[in-house]
Amino acid sequence: MKSTLRCLSRLIMCMLAVASSMAVSQVCKAQTQVPADSGTGTQAQILERMQQLENELSALRGQVAALKAGDSGTPGLKTAVYIVPAEQEAAVATSTPAAAPAEAPKTTIASLLGPTSFSGFVDTYYGFNFNHPKDQQNGLRFFDQDTNQFGLNMVELIVDKAPDATAGEAGRTGYHVSLGYGQAINAINGSEPTAGLSFDQYLKEAYFSYLAPIGKGLQIDIGKFVTPAGAEVIETKDNWNYSRSLLFYYAIPYYHFGARAAYKFNDKWSVTGYLVNGWNNVVDNNSGKTYGGTVAWTPNKKWSIAENYLAGPEGDALAPNPNSNWRQLSDTVVTYTPNAKLSLMVNGDFGRGDRVYTATESGIVAGPVVDWWGSAAYAKYAWNDKNNFAIRYEYYGDPYGFTVYSGTGFPSGHVQEFTATLTHMVASSLMTRFEYRDDFANYPIFEKGNPGTHPFVKDQYTLTLGMVYMFDSRNAK
Repeated sequence: MKSTLRCLSRLIMCMLAVASSMAVSQVCKAQTQVPADSGTGTQAQILERMQQLENELSALRGQVAALKAGDSGTPGLKTAVYIVPAEQEAAVATSTPAAAPAEAPKTTIASLLGPTSFSGFVDTYYGFNFNHPKDQQNGLRFFDQDTNQFGLNMVELIVDKAPDATAGEAGRTGYHVSLGYGQAINAINGSEPTAGLSFDQYLKEAYFSYLAPIGKGLQIDIGKFVTPAGAEVIETKDNWNYSRSLLFYYAIPYYHFGARAAYKFNDKWSVTGYLVNGWNNVVDNNSGKTYGGTVAWTPNKKWSIAENYLAGPEGDALAPNPNSNWRQLSDTVVTYTPNAKLSLMVNGDFGRGDRVYTATESGIVAGPVVDWWGSAAYAKYAWNDKNNFAIRYEYYGDPYGFTVYSGTGFPSGHVQEFTATLTHMVASSLMTRFEYRDDFANYPIFEKGNPGTHPFVKDQYTLTLGMVYMFDSRNAK
């Protein structure tokens, strides 16, 4: 290979010499044959020919250099020699470089799951009660009941596929399944007639959805889902405060089992209808059904108003006719956001219709029709995306002792509370909340120290440090 390259190199050198001699000869001949008074056109042709010869010589020199460089290459490798004409060299030099090949799409959890998402959170806290109750539990609270110790509010895992009409007929179906573990899920399912059964003990929600092709789309959900009532929800991360309000615990239900249909007319108006077994029960305690509806109005970006109404029989266990008591609930939530930093909210509830039955020697005695009501006011100020401060004040009245005072012996009463919460996002998926709360009632219902040696008191002061870690497959990278 090396000897061949040397021969080719010598041959090309000889050709270079001959070409040079020919070029000089042509120039001299032209100078001797052309008269002195010849036109400038003949001289221009000579110069053009000399330029062409120089271009050819330059190309030959480049090929010789390439041959010399390839002489030290891999033995047995043949190098093709191609002399590029000068006009092609100019065209290549001025052409646009080829575009880089497109990178392959990056594989993520979201791309693997497709329209299905996997999300959830872990919610833990440390609570401190200044009353130092002997049972180490906060009064009137369920989700953050344990105090003077670390506690587990709830762990939640959610698998969700929302209906999507743009994905064709198959995209109109969806589902939502949520499982929980901790104090919150125990409180939610605590009043379920089948509480303790494995299929329902840890189930927060489970329903399938169908987006019917009616107008802009009528979404129908059937199964177990959380109540539409209230300004707060079960998940801490979606509320303004860490602890839940009295209205959330006592004035409204947690969930329903049945069917709902939602229709959104436009960006301002939407309605939802409900047909469910009742309050907080997968298995109904009577043959009647609870009906309800929600009307939501968002006139602009600052205001939002939602009105919820639920009504249906909720019979007492001792009632001669379990379908005789017609429970009704009116729930109103108004939100006002004057700017990007400040948000205000008001929630009002009124419930009525239940009777309390008592067994006596002469038979079952029906009590009066009971009612309960309350209101809560909220304010939140956000300095930035990571820090905000929220306060809440509420008043809850239960004159018949139907919810708060059941079994305490007090004929009537009311409770108030004030809460201040500071939220800091350590990271996009890690939330911390430091909260001070004062609960106070018109009757001594809060435990202080050892109730055997100390009387109950009217006030309860607590401090809570909450920590919530959140994850969502749609945000995975």
